[in-house]
Amino acid sequence: MATPLLILSILLFQSSISLSIRSKSNHLSLSHSKNPAPLIFPLKTQVIPPSSLPSSPNKLRFHHNVTLTVSLSIGTPPQNATVVLDTGSELSWLRCTSSSPLSFNPHASSSFSSIPCSSQTCVSKARDLPVPATCEQSSHLCHVALSYSDASTSEGSLSSDLFRLGDMTTSPSPIRTTFGCMTSTFDSAVDPTATTGLLGMNRGALSFVTQAATRRFSYCISDRDSSGVLLIGSTNLPFMLPLNYTPFVQISLPLPYFDRVAYSVQLDGIRVGSTQLPILKSLLLPDHTGAGQTMVDSGTQFTFLLGDPYNILKTEFLRQTKGILTPLNEPDYVFQGAFDLCFRVPEGKSVPGYIPSVALVFKGAEMVVVGERLLYKVPGEKRGGDGIWCFTFGNSDLVPISAYVIGHHHQQNVWVEYDLENGRVGFAPIKCDVASQKLGLML
Repeated sequence: MATPLLILSILLFQSSISLSIRSKSNHLSLSHSKNPAPLIFPLKTQVIPPSSLPSSPNKLRFHHNVTLTVSLSIGTPPQNATVVLDTGSELSWLRCTSSSPLSFNPHASSSFSSIPCSSQTCVSKARDLPVPATCEQSSHLCHVALSYSDASTSEGSLSSDLFRLGDMTTSPSPIRTTFGCMTSTFDSAVDPTATTGLLGMNRGALSFVTQAATRRFSYCISDRDSSGVLLIGSTNLPFMLPLNYTPFVQISLPLPYFDRVAYSVQLDGIRVGSTQLPILKSLLLPDHTGAGQTMVDSGTQFTFLLGDPYNILKTEFLRQTKGILTPLNEPDYVFQGAFDLCFRVPEGKSVPGYIPSVALVFKGAEMVVVGERLLYKVPGEKRGGDGIWCFTFGNSDLVPISAYVIGHHHQQNVWVEYDLENGRVGFAPIKCDVASQKLGLML
């Protein structure tokens, strides 16, 4: 995850397209014809039931209870796995422990191999991970350790095996993939029995995107559990509005708080309804340390803004919803440690019909968040006959993370395309469940 806050997934595309893969390559590459055929896979929203989430009287632990997942098959013979799709992370990893029912068994795969410390993959590529790889003295294997801002951790050995997107009955040609075979994991965000691991999809040398030689991929996250889509290849849907693109932000010099392999874009402003917020442009730019970049991240549930812009947004949203929404007015209540703007809504009622939209404005594109995507009902929290609904923009300073992060909750019903070939991200509004039906992929 971009500023690693743990993780989530969903998919769609065209029923009449044929698949084209170079069978002699270990790359998931597309044909170079004028209209290359994309590869399409189901993307699912996985909801963790409230009973499995940690709780406390007035301040919940920071965690996610919704993730985006995609199916894989790994190894020889193939073992099916469910992994979190994370555009904010580089290294893919699998649980390689018998303590989880959804773990990967490396001993049962004839194509599995461990990567030694002397390997160039360990010496060069793995040294660029957020925590550089080390050498296990006893085994001389390449040791990797990952940590995320929700306190989740994962640790094990760098390994290699054959990955296939989809399950073992539908997957295309396998891709020899370097990944972390993790023997020690702590997951504060998701039921540890729910997924086998994570698929890293950022621009790093060890990401699945890079190893599969993928130059363009996209997804549509539905507001329904099982009607999303992941597409590998170009987007050319006849029923979809044109994509509006915004370029990647590129910084060549290494800076301590700037993630150079994230899908970083420039946030130019924020609008509530028709009101442009009075946010200084300098607050939306990365500073001399790299802090303040804006990342598009499928591995983070909600959206986070740095403190000053967040407070300006919070004040204006409260002003425009006065008399429409009833503030919780409990100063000590902070949902997930970062969401301190919450409201009381009578149980059995939905969010009022009119609340102002919030638009994230980029160079050449914008993402407009409307209706119930602006508020999230906190599982299990009640005040008398009221449920608690919290504003789905959080304060990065409270987590803390030193960036703006656009989470997947605000990407619902938006076609999002990552165009590495042209260095840009594209957005187009669309009803993902309807698009899935049109593509014949309704699950």
